[in-house]
Amino acid sequence: MAGHTENSITIDAPFDIVWEMTNDLENWPNLFSEYASVEVLSREGDTTTFRLTMHPDDNGKVWSWVSERTPDRAARTVRARRVETGPFAHMDILWEYAELPGGVQMRWTQDFAMKPDAPVDDAWMTDNINRNSRTQMALIRDRIEQAARERDGASVASTR
Repeated sequence: MAGHTENSITIDAPFDIVWEMTNDLENWPNLFSEYASVEVLSREGDTTTFRLTMHPDDNGKVWSWVSERTPDRAARTVRARRVETGPFAHMDILWEYAELPGGVQMRWTQDFAMKPDAPVDDAWMTDNINRNSRTQMALIRDRIEQAARERDGASVASTR
């Protein structure tokens, strides 16, 4: 069995702001609550290889891994995968963005499998990813909408 999750949220902000903020890797610790740091290791063409480090878990363990990410603004997609897979046999993520009347829908589709010796199975990780994705997406939505309001306010003030 393999794991598969799909989660989406609509962000009431212009596409350019949503795209810019969600693809600014160095700023992810300010966008996501779970990441303590991001270290860009290399950039080749549109692909960035980077190390994500999480805040310590309840037991004080710090999780870290290397991923690569390739945005395609024209297609409004980002493909990402873990290079250092840790307990995963593989982890692939597709980010999709769609402009809707109420804003920009951001969808994350994650396909993965846990290694046979991983401490949790695919079903447990599916539940965990679904729960965490909803939490992080709501936080990202709120932070992007706040940034969009601040930019609108600055634009209005500069035209006066």
